[in-house]
Amino acid sequence: MAAIKRHSITFVSSALLHNGVATGVDVELLFPGDGVNNINSILITNTQATADVTVSLFIQDSPETGSSKTFFLINLVVIPAGVSLLLNEPSMFSFSNSSSTGFGLYATVGSSDTLDILIN
Repeated sequence: MAAIKRHSITFVSSALLHNGVATGVDVELLFPGDGVNNINSILITNTQATADVTVSLFIQDSPETGSSKTFFLINLVVIPAGVSLLLNEPSMFSFSNSSSTGFGLYATVGSSDTLDILIN
């Protein structure tokens, strides 16, 4: 399976940008109902030359209702400058994404951090 989405996340001037667009705090990588059920790996790359980045990756259902369930895949992991983190255990990504009531995949990054996320 080829890489299906590329996400560039940057924190600039108190605003989180996803592919250059302001998003708020959390970045939605896969929407509930996207129908993605066979994730093999996620590659998170710190694209900064000298600074560490902090990233959390989690799944969440019904975020718009305010009563969602959240499960962290990784939480507050520090990735050194120029380093990539490969998450390649497919069972880690077994969650229902086939309907709008299923789970979405989200990321949160630290202040002033820049990273790329590749989902395969």
